[in-house]
Amino acid sequence: MKLLSALLTLVMSLHAIPVLATPISVADAMKTRGTVLLIRHALAPGFGDPANFQVDDCSTQRNLNDTGRQQARAIGAALRNAGADNTEVLSSPWCRCLETATEMALGPVIPFDGLSSFFQGHADRGETLRLLRERLATVQSSDPPLIMVTHQVVISALTGQGTRSGGAVLYDPKKLKTITVAMPEPPYE
Repeated sequence: MKLLSALLTLVMSLHAIPVLATPISVADAMKTRGTVLLIRHALAPGFGDPANFQVDDCSTQRNLNDTGRQQARAIGAALRNAGADNTEVLSSPWCRCLETATEMALGPVIPFDGLSSFFQGHADRGETLRLLRERLATVQSSDPPLIMVTHQVVISALTGQGTRSGGAVLYDPKKLKTITVAMPEPPYE
């Protein structure tokens, strides 16, 4: 299993999407068109999910703590200040992602299986990425950024780049380009 993981990491690094080095502001990200803002869920201490994980039962999952909820609200405030208000947010059905999206308070939160975590095999990697790519193919060059809340593993698989909890990348699905977005830093108000 460790060998398979190491080989997968190597293959992904060889096919990584180009990443621009200098982060852009949330305001600049929201001015773009035909892009996707991929946000990693806010702080949820721990690693992975418990052995008894069930996607429809938050008590079996790793969830946001108070700092994570504050972080999600700060992300939402930054996005609203950049013009994203009454905006649909697509979210992984995992509770930490749904709660991040809800605390961001931008508009309706839509659970989307194409953002599910396949880190521990709770979702099928191929099916998740197929659904995600199908959705990304519908993004038009004139569309404002599509906002998605997901997991590190999904962001990495799609873009070849990782991000911290509450971090984000702006992804252009037509040009296959990724740039880091400077998200709010602690302390969160």
